[in-house]
Amino acid sequence: MRRADRAVTDPAAIDAIIRGCGCCRLGLADGKEVYIVPMSFGFTHEGGLRTFYFHSAAEGRKIDLLRAGGTVSFELDCGHALVEGPTACTYSARYSCVMGAGRIRFLTEPETQRQALRELMRQNTGSAAWDFPPEALRRLCLFALDVETISAKQH
Repeated sequence: MRRADRAVTDPAAIDAIIRGCGCCRLGLADGKEVYIVPMSFGFTHEGGLRTFYFHSAAEGRKIDLLRAGGTVSFELDCGHALVEGPTACTYSARYSCVMGAGRIRFLTEPETQRQALRELMRQNTGSAAWDFPPEALRRLCLFALDVETISAKQH
């Protein structure tokens, strides 16, 4: 990171940035280009392992690329504010962002799927007190991104 003075290294501070974001963008390589997909997400940080949870339709370009394997990149950002200056070149921006990479794991066990959906709902509603009927689980493709590398920045 070029601006070390903006690096966020405290694990709790990184998690707070993640919790403050409403969208996680996945970067998937297909050999010719990078396919970036904005997604709603759930998140846990347990035993030193950060995991993002996602749900999707069971088919399409995104799922094809995820099933092909390999590393998936991610990015989240929030807290945007324009900082005005007396000249165009002195304007700046306030923000917080988290970036990294990891591996995808498809969730097939009903209880694991329910827990992933609860984390998605916790991130988006503040509550994990939800239940999901079996027919809903059968219609969704649920997957986890196990974080291998992460960095965060704040200005």
